[in-house]
Amino acid sequence: MPWKETHVTEERMSFVSRLRTGERMSDLCSEYGISRKTGYKVLARFEQDSAAGLLDRRPVPLRIPHRTPEPTVALIRELRLQHPTWGAKKLKAYLERHQPGVRIPAASTVGDILERQGLVSRCRRRRRPLRLQADKLRKSERPNEVWSIDFKGQFRLGNGKRCFPLTVTDHYSRAYLGLEALDDTTSLPVEAAMSRVFEVHGLPDAIRSDNGVPFASTSLGGLSRLSVWWMKLGIVPERIDPGKPQQNGRHERSHLTLKQETARPAANNSLAQQERFDDWLTTYNRERPHEALDMKTPWELYAPSRRKLPDALPTFDYALYDDVMTVNRGGRISFGRAKKCCVGAALAGETVGVREVGPDCWLVAFLTMELGVYDRKNNRFTPNDHLSFSPHH
Repeated sequence: MPWKETHVTEERMSFVSRLRTGERMSDLCSEYGISRKTGYKVLARFEQDSAAGLLDRRPVPLRIPHRTPEPTVALIRELRLQHPTWGAKKLKAYLERHQPGVRIPAASTVGDILERQGLVSRCRRRRRPLRLQADKLRKSERPNEVWSIDFKGQFRLGNGKRCFPLTVTDHYSRAYLGLEALDDTTSLPVEAAMSRVFEVHGLPDAIRSDNGVPFASTSLGGLSRLSVWWMKLGIVPERIDPGKPQQNGRHERSHLTLKQETARPAANNSLAQQERFDDWLTTYNRERPHEALDMKTPWELYAPSRRKLPDALPTFDYALYDDVMTVNRGGRISFGRAKKCCVGAALAGETVGVREVGPDCWLVAFLTMELGVYDRKNNRFTPNDHLSFSPHH
């Protein structure tokens, strides 16, 4: 889906254009509130890649903890080629007996290595039902099991424009995975920012948010276009109860540190503010000891997800006994003349599965989520109680 780039890129283009017309580097850096080092870096990126070089480049991990050494990977691959029918457990047991000086990873990791090497194919697993109950927020026991997302709170820059910092953290490691200065809170710039985070760090199992836009809406189940996109990627949207930010306390607490160290006072413009965010993110993730992590840094506990952002959204096949209908632009599906069932504008353009469960009664489902039952005779739709989230007021 196309989106408009944020004004940070436009500021960089303006900076380079004025520099190329003859204005001095030191004067422009002083006006934009950035260091000369950053100014020369922006110019070098433009000279190397033209306008494309001014787009955001998201930070990537310098190292990945617990990565299996390449010599060990080569041992596993060679043994598998010698014994194509051996599974991960057998390979692990053999190598432990015959390579006592080599640390062999867990059987599950050996299986992942074989899959990455193209030596095995993983069986397709059934997708778990997606649940949106706020009273069943999951605990994180590993990286990428739960991410948290929120806006820190808008503030004005020195030039009078508003800045909306979008923050994304990993619940387990507390690592900051995304920190972008956006100019509004609408769905498209948030989706663009999340796409960049997904490209670098992969996909989480769940994303936790509050009940505000664009993460939720007043539609059925609180679904929004953004949360529908996450669901199609196999990500479970989780929402805290309205008025209870403590349910996302780890994320909220980091906002205080972020505000204290980057926005008091705010930078003069978005380009300078984004530079502050980038420097802060690096320090917070890689250098700052975290008391809740036994004085380790978040980056020591974080590792990218093995689930990568696909080039195209995966398709979902409904059961053979389901009728597949497309939700119209008004958020409705049709059961005949003057028989319309409203499932919410967030699902406009999506397909839903419809199954007859009784005389003139139809169960409506989106992916694995049962939305409710439509009574065609009385032209009435009864939502599923399990999706009843109170909207954020």
